[in-house]
Formats: sequence, structure tokens, C-alpha cells
Amino acid sequence: MFGFFKPEELERFDKRNITYSRSSYFACYSCGLERHAQTPRMGAWGKNRKKFLIIGEAPGRVEDEKGMPWQGKSGKRLQSELKRFNIDIEQDCLSFNAVNCRPPDNRTPTEREISYCRSTIVQPTLSGNEAHVILLLGSSAVNSVITASEEFGHSISLWRGWAIPDQKRKAWICPTFHPSYVERSEDDDLEQVTTIWRQDIEQAIDLLNTKVPDYSDYRKYVRLLQSEEEIESVLRRILQREEGDFCAFDYETTGLKPYDKGHNIVCVSVCTEEASYAFMDPQRPRIMNLWHRFLRSPNIPKVSHNIKFEDTWSAVLLKTETRNWKWDTMLAAHVLDNRPGITGLKFQTYINFGIFGYDSYINPYLKSLDSKNSNSKNNIYQAVRDLGEDQVLTYCALDSLFTRWIALKQMRELGAI
Repeated sequence: MFGFFKPEELERFDKRNITYSRSSYFACYSCGLERHAQTPRMGAWGKNRKKFLIIGEAPGRVEDEKGMPWQGKSGKRLQSELKRFNIDIEQDCLSFNAVNCRPPDNRTPTEREISYCRSTIVQPTLSGNEAHVILLLGSSAVNSVITASEEFGHSISLWRGWAIPDQKRKAWICPTFHPSYVERSEDDDLEQVTTIWRQDIEQAIDLLNTKVPDYSDYRKYVRLLQSEEEIESVLRRILQREEGDFCAFDYETTGLKPYDKGHNIVCVSVCTEEASYAFMDPQRPRIMNLWHRFLRSPNIPKVSHNIKFEDTWSAVLLKTETRNWKWDTMLAAHVLDNRPGITGLKFQTYINFGIFGYDSYINPYLKSLDSKNSNSKNNIYQAVRDLGEDQVLTYCALDSLFTRWIALKQMRELGAI
């Protein structure tokens, strides 16, 4: 397949600032867009003086003719907007696209085309150039860069406006509308769309002077409790208020709802100011008494992500009420931003802390065996057998840890602390 390219074409590849492998050539040829483009595999443009990467959708007609991004009408709008904040797109930024050959008739790139260009151009360019802020313009750019979008979807309406401290990239990722969307907006919507777009861009530029927080060592807060003595010791400290002002807790259970016979709470995690603890089987007699005291205590404020879940399982299986609920991070996420699809714990963990995939190894086991029955069981006990208790406990502990972190951030944003 390497021989499909003429020598002068291969030489042109080598002159660009990206190193291509033989498999890259094959991927480009399989994609096919390069055969129709005047400037195939358009290189990244800009001196990147401020470590500000801008990723768009694909070259348009003017860009294809001139051989560089952001030269057409929408590109001029972007350049003008950046100048309002003293950003020179050529000197301060590095620009490229999710797809770097012009699609025929300026159509939207396909998933297949984005995936080819991701491996041949986008990822190598991201790896080879320092970035402090990555501005993603439109859904194709989100699809190309944000791994989490494979699970949550690529819609720019879902992603725009977040400032994500991505731990993989060690950069702020800031998605917003593509300037062509602003250009196409009807007169009635133009002012609103422009205002939102401008705010998103301003936020991204402000972050050029903000350090990306490091959350990569989050596992150091996890404590797995094995013996009953260890569990009792921790729970007694919590009951005596020795580990901070409030606790987040989480159950891993055999299903979504506890009403069918045979359901069980498999493990528990509780996150304090000190650590996130997890242990198996809270229904052992010696542990049950202390856990009941924790749940019933009016002096210990409690947090969960979707209170209804933990409250229901405690009431049905443990036969006790939970007192002094302090915060529901799912409800607070909805209060802060009422867009659909953004309140789940995994989504909130990514947009707030840039952490994604900590649950990937256990997710297949947590799906209900009967998707039409909310009381159906899952395969969590199979996860314990396949992965081991420690892996299941670690996942549970991280759920509580991130819930507590999110709660603290939400409380500050809403003025509750």
C-alpha cells in the first residue's frame, strides 16, 4: 500500500511538522478525502507562542485553496473575535482540524473520516506540540479529541461552555460552537449565540494564565478495609466526627432497585476528609450495627450522587432510615446547569476534574441482565470473581471520593460554604 503514493507526494509528507508512519499513509488513502483536496493533509498553522491550540472541523473552500486554516468567512470571524482579547491567531495559536482534507461541498466529516485523521494527524499533532488550552470548535473537534464523548455523545450543545482540566493532556479543554454556526445563526438568535460563543472564548483565553490542577494521584485517597476490626475502627472514628465535617457514601448493589428477592448490597464506600474507605458486605452483624448508627446519626451530614438510590437501598435491605442528608450532587448539577445528559457522576467527574475511564473495567458487569426490568439483577458478583474484591472495592471508593469532591465544588459555587 505504501507504493500507491508517488515519490513527490511522500516528500511532501516529510516536509510537514508531523511524522507519518506507513500505516498513516494507508489510513489516509483508505479515507479518500485527499484525492479531492487541493491541499491534502493540511498541516498545523501558527507559531503557538501562547500554547493555545485551536481545533476546528475541516478546511473549507478558501482554506483548501490557500493551504492553511481559518482563511474563509468563518475563520475571519474567529480571528476578529480573538483580536478582541489581544490574541493573534498566527503568532499565539496553533490551528488544525479534526479532518485535514476538505470534504466535498464542505459537508460535515463522517465518523470514519474523523477516526482516520485522529490517528494520522490530530493525535500526533497534540502529542508533538505543547498546549495549555485546547479550544474545540464544533462537534467534530469534540469527537476527535475528547475520549469521553464516545460514551456521552459528541453534540456541541452538551459540551460547550465547560473548562475541563484534562488529566491526560495536562491542558484545559474548552469546547464551543464552530464560528460557521455563529455565521449561520438567524437574526433572532444571532445576538444570543454570539454572546455565548464570546463568553466561551473569553473563558478559554482567561485560562491561559491559570494552572491546570493535578488530580492524577486520586487513587492515593483510597483505603480498602479487609478485617472487621479495621472496618469497626474507621466507622467509630467517623461516628465520633474525627474525620471531617461530612461524608459521601455509595453502595454497589446487585441491581438498580432492591425489591426483588435475592438483591443485596455488595459493598459500601464512605469518603471523609481523610480518605475514601470501602469494604464488602455491610450486613455482617458486627458491621451492621455501626453502619446503622452512621445512617441514623443526626450529627453526621451525608452526601450521595442521587440520594434516592442509597436512601432506598438502606430502607429496603437494611431496614433503616438515613438521617441528615446534606447534599445531592446530581440535583445540584442540574441546578447549576439544566442541560440534559450532564448530571451523571462519570460526566461530572470528567468535566470537573478531567478524569475519565476509572470505571471502564467494571461497567460491563453493572448492566442489568434484563434492560426492561428495573428490578433485574446485574453481574457484580461475577465481577468480584473475575476481577477480585479489591478492584470492585476500588471502584466503589472512587465513586464516593469523586462525589465528595464534586459536592465541595458545588457548595462553593452555590455559596453553601
